[in-house]
Amino acid sequence: MPIPFPFSAVVAQEEMKRSLLIAAIDPSIGGVLVFGDRGTGKSTAIRGLAALLPKMRAVDCTYQCDPEASDDVLCEDCRAKRAAGRTLKSRQVPVPVVDLPLGATEDRVIGALDLERALTKGEKAFEPGLLARAHRGFLYIDEVNLLEDHLVDSLLDVAASGQNLVEREGLSVRHPARFVLVGSGNPEEGELRPQLQDRFGLSVEVKTPQDLPTRMKVVRLRDAFERDPNAFVEKWKRQDGKVRRQIQKARELLPSVEVPDATLERAGELCMKLGTDGLRGELTLIRAARGLAALQGDTEVVDRHLKEVATSALRHRLRRDPLDESGSTSRVERAVAELFGE
Repeated sequence: MPIPFPFSAVVAQEEMKRSLLIAAIDPSIGGVLVFGDRGTGKSTAIRGLAALLPKMRAVDCTYQCDPEASDDVLCEDCRAKRAAGRTLKSRQVPVPVVDLPLGATEDRVIGALDLERALTKGEKAFEPGLLARAHRGFLYIDEVNLLEDHLVDSLLDVAASGQNLVEREGLSVRHPARFVLVGSGNPEEGELRPQLQDRFGLSVEVKTPQDLPTRMKVVRLRDAFERDPNAFVEKWKRQDGKVRRQIQKARELLPSVEVPDATLERAGELCMKLGTDGLRGELTLIRAARGLAALQGDTEVVDRHLKEVATSALRHRLRRDPLDESGSTSRVERAVAELFGE
């Protein structure tokens, strides 16, 4: 298994790193969409974050269920054990990070009949797919804008319900599938379907650094990593450890972070000013601001937190305005400056 580049060694791209950290702290935000130029560290940052995430406690079952979860989130086997009064034995395991390749079939993604058991034993059994493996972790889709439509439809259903329902070849299986959806891609290669784009909580635009010192630093660090990955990772071990502890503290603090009515009103005013459809924008904006507050060790969400996450939470939710030639990022930044007086 290849050694991932340390997350803390990723140069610049602060909005992307912040959004990924917020999604790791509060998975209910709905994941992160990272669009931008090739070779700007998109997949590097995502795999680096996954490598430093704190381990989770999981039941030794197919879906790595949370032993403290309610019955409606457990798989059928774990529910049956709990109903019978048996203890759900658990252990510490790494957070799963599953890659969804572009060429994956629908059976590979959602699961299908276990053909080996069917042919050798004559039994109908379910063979879990990538969605099952990603439960309680991250599902990463590179070139998400090139994903086939039938897979997009499946992802939309599961992302909305948190459960995967498979009905085929005489099987009917329902299992938990709650994961942080992370997608990356290059907009020059095609647009993302609006239905899927709206499901991502945060959207980030990454660009190639235009200042010489930053470009030199990126090349120097990447070259050092490729020459001796183990030594490079060891050098950045302490910095990654700090980020890991920061995530742990933020997760513990998150439930106690409060959102005052004044902050909620500000979020509503901003979304109304931008004309976002529905209320998903406001919900995501508040959740992202609360996650950022927890990350920074604050117990209350204030205007500063809203301003920092507004662009990431709202840029992909704006209607196209034929009279406004500026991009969605500029429109959000302008609205934030007008509303917050800066």
